[in-house]
Amino acid sequence: MPQKRRSQSWTELKQAGNECFKAGQYGEAISLYSQTISLLQKSGQKNQQDLSILYSNRAASYLKNGNCGECINDCTTSLELAPFGIKSLLRRAASYEALERYRQAYVDYKTVLQIDCNLPAAHDGTNRMTKALIDMDGPSWREKLPPIPTVPMAIKEKLLQSASTAPTIQQNGVQETSNQVAGDDKKARLLKEEGNAFVKKGEHKKAVEKYTQSLSQDPTEVTTYTNRALCYLSLKMYKEAVKDCEKALQLDSANVKALYRRAQAYVELKDKRACAEDLKSLLKIEPKNTAAQKLLQEVQKMK
Repeated sequence: MPQKRRSQSWTELKQAGNECFKAGQYGEAISLYSQTISLLQKSGQKNQQDLSILYSNRAASYLKNGNCGECINDCTTSLELAPFGIKSLLRRAASYEALERYRQAYVDYKTVLQIDCNLPAAHDGTNRMTKALIDMDGPSWREKLPPIPTVPMAIKEKLLQSASTAPTIQQNGVQETSNQVAGDDKKARLLKEEGNAFVKKGEHKKAVEKYTQSLSQDPTEVTTYTNRALCYLSLKMYKEAVKDCEKALQLDSANVKALYRRAQAYVELKDKRACAEDLKSLLKIEPKNTAAQKLLQEVQKMK
């Protein structure tokens, strides 16, 4: 009987953590998950799967709070307990990416693609990391990568089977399947399209709201940042436009729209040097970009 009460106690704490996570109370969620992990470990139950999920849940909370270092630590522990968990790999990859540890992020994204080759988040992440690594290391970038682990066929089949059925395993109160990631992507895409429709009508404030909602579902979509930056330019919110372009460029350092729109914002902010630097960077990527050529000429004439 005492063992049963302890089991109920940690599951209730975990549920409370899930509710806080859903409500956006990430600090409280971290505290509750930490208590749950401690209780489960003290109970003597050797359930590695439950512990793996708890560490991954806490990692998600750390990621939302911007604590990428702790997110990486928890994802690594989660993966040691239950190797090749898709959510832990994606969360760790996102943290590595935010910390500009592009080689490690690339390895995690590529590992996910071995398990599920249809995940948009992993494809997009791999593409972003490839561009970043080419910029950083040149043509020999692959030679500097850490080893990419091979996912055993038995584990791959088991993970895909659990994703295609109705699983009982949950993370942060959400079923741990690739379908969930795809669902978030679809919701983000629909919200983005609504934002695009408002832009066409010239309703930039409403577009900003939709783009912001879209980014809450998928904070890695570059075009949503550049679209919102365009709206901020129209609304004369130039500092906000610069911030969105910076976020876009963190995800894709060669994004022409982000460079051009940040340059436009810098013109309005009277930062001639920063504007010229962005335009010169853009013209290295697209030497025949006439809009950038024209704006650079205008900036160079500015006093």
